[in-house]
Amino acid sequence: MPGRVESGWLNRMLEGLPKGDKVSPGASEIRGLSVGANAPLVIRGKAPVLGWSPSTLQPVSDDLPPRLMDLYNHTDPLFAKILAEGISTGKIAAGLDVKAKGGPGDPTGMEQMARGAARLLAQDDGPRVAALAFEGWDTHAGEVDRLNKLLVGLDNSFAAFQQELGPAWKDTAILVATEFGRTAQVNGTQGTDHGTGTAAFLAGGAIKGGRVIADWPGLKQAQLRDGRDLAATTDLRAVVKGIAVDLLGASPTLLTRDVFPGSDHVLPMKGLIV
Repeated sequence: MPGRVESGWLNRMLEGLPKGDKVSPGASEIRGLSVGANAPLVIRGKAPVLGWSPSTLQPVSDDLPPRLMDLYNHTDPLFAKILAEGISTGKIAAGLDVKAKGGPGDPTGMEQMARGAARLLAQDDGPRVAALAFEGWDTHAGEVDRLNKLLVGLDNSFAAFQQELGPAWKDTAILVATEFGRTAQVNGTQGTDHGTGTAAFLAGGAIKGGRVIADWPGLKQAQLRDGRDLAATTDLRAVVKGIAVDLLGASPTLLTRDVFPGSDHVLPMKGLIV
């Protein structure tokens, strides 16, 4: 298909950022972090990415990891290195609690994922960009009750990031976005269907917050797209480009050529970063 790509835009951005830039001050070659059982599409690609997910298995005995390390040190040094990195990642992310408390569509699970990600990002030589996928937002039925639960999880996730990042919070930007919008009208099952316009949230100590940036199109029938959807007035790529340029030091050329090919007409949104 024309325009089809095999990688996610966040991975392409990591691949194009030069070594030693703002996103990688430490010694680690791994600058991306994928959180969850499956890597979100946006961070899949050629650039190496660290993966972590809360464990859903029963905890192992304390002596099993060192016994495995001893075994692989004598039989497979490469696997021993990978195992050591995995053990270290798990300890940093999970702290004293390694058992999963819920899934990516559960408020408790969302907070646990965010807290683990923040602990890894806070390390001096840890990854600098992370992708987390929270589920359950496709609210075709019972939307109010579901959003009441999910938004609590999202709010608690913001708080977890702030708490665990510590001093790094002041240099942090969090972008929350959905794959698609919702219809303006409620359907027969007290939900909304797939639509066009949506909302994105920005949070973090690096964000110039306390405001709403929008060209509100209105909800009158004549103002809706195709008579059913909230009209989109802002290209999400402009928001991403604004953060990438002003916080991560990405070049506009990289963003237009590699990250979002064919987006010359979409300029970086200015004034998002403190």
